[in-house]
Amino acid sequence: MRTEFDRELEERLVRYAGIDTQSDEEGEGAPSTEIQLVLQRLLVEELGEIGAKDVRLTDYGAVLATIPATADGPVIGLVAHVDTAPAFNATGVKPRVIHNYNGGPVTFPDAPGLMMTPEEFPHLGEKHGHDIITASGTTLLGADDKAGVSIIMTAARHLLANPEVPHGPIRIAFTPDEEIGRGVDARLPDDLGADFAYTFDGATVGEIEYETFSADGAIVTIKGVSIHPGTAKDKLVNALHLAAKITQTLPHASMTPETTDGRDGFIMLYEMKGTAAEAMMKFILRDFELDGLAAKGALLQQVCDVVAATEPRAEITCQVRPQYRNMRYWLEKDMRPVELAREAARAMGVEPISVPARGGTDGSRLTELGVPCPNIFTGMQNIHGPLEWISVQDMGLSTMTCLKLVELAASPK
Repeated sequence: MRTEFDRELEERLVRYAGIDTQSDEEGEGAPSTEIQLVLQRLLVEELGEIGAKDVRLTDYGAVLATIPATADGPVIGLVAHVDTAPAFNATGVKPRVIHNYNGGPVTFPDAPGLMMTPEEFPHLGEKHGHDIITASGTTLLGADDKAGVSIIMTAARHLLANPEVPHGPIRIAFTPDEEIGRGVDARLPDDLGADFAYTFDGATVGEIEYETFSADGAIVTIKGVSIHPGTAKDKLVNALHLAAKITQTLPHASMTPETTDGRDGFIMLYEMKGTAAEAMMKFILRDFELDGLAAKGALLQQVCDVVAATEPRAEITCQVRPQYRNMRYWLEKDMRPVELAREAARAMGVEPISVPARGGTDGSRLTELGVPCPNIFTGMQNIHGPLEWISVQDMGLSTMTCLKLVELAASPK
């Protein structure tokens, strides 16, 4: 389905994706990387140009703005994040558009051996005739979540240019650092001032998500005993060997991302570095239920304790910290924001789908902090890697769903 917004969405995503905004969990500032502010400042400028009010860049790196009400209605927040994932190269993104996709294999100009086929990715095969955006093969695209930014900006421009469309007050937030779990500063809920909100950070058309993983992060530090290898007999304690033991002792045939789906949680080692003297391992722990999440943290600690017991000269510490919680715990008490989004999707001819999201969004944390915030589809696919792609027409459906839901919220019942 082609929409009046397709060309604007294409233009915006190509423009935004070309700006490097990768976050870094080692960064101590807010945002974690200065480069995110390049896009944030551009968005401040563009919001001012289209007539948004109260536009500002906060000292914690978020962009906030208001679309004034044209009718009575609740204050609705529209949220997307500007950062891209640290999981893959995001420097030098070269977005390219495949107009009127022919349904065949997709190749990549900067990675001749890379190919994406409908046989491997059936959802791609459903987009025959769509306009597809990918990167060039050596970077991710960044549709996660610059697609959400593009959708909200396009909807905002339309509403400000068409004041006859009835809607209540709308608050916009573009956050940094979502990919490293730091997108929602403690001040954001009050600064946003919304009765409820929506993140535009979902994938397949129709997804209206109100259930996400609960998440913790863990850092395991291993201090060995360093000595010259020539005189190391009975003296050296190799921290890297102990790190390997921890990895091998954890479950491999289950409880990893590559062996789980549906409602199964997992423990994922996603970074390991160090020397024989000292090593560090970073894990993410995920589960839909809090007791399952706690059990995974306890298992990781137990494995560390067992390995530590094999070598008392080493020092092994395991620190688990909370990241976000399943938004379902709050949203299931009041499903009105979810039902509103479903009604809007149906009005656009889209059948809503609500499946547990095997990830999290800024909406997880916002909901926990008192701003109910379901997640709405954008169309993004294969995120966090070189095969990332999105359909412009799917983004158009998301934009129309956004516009319909703010209109429905202002309609008398």
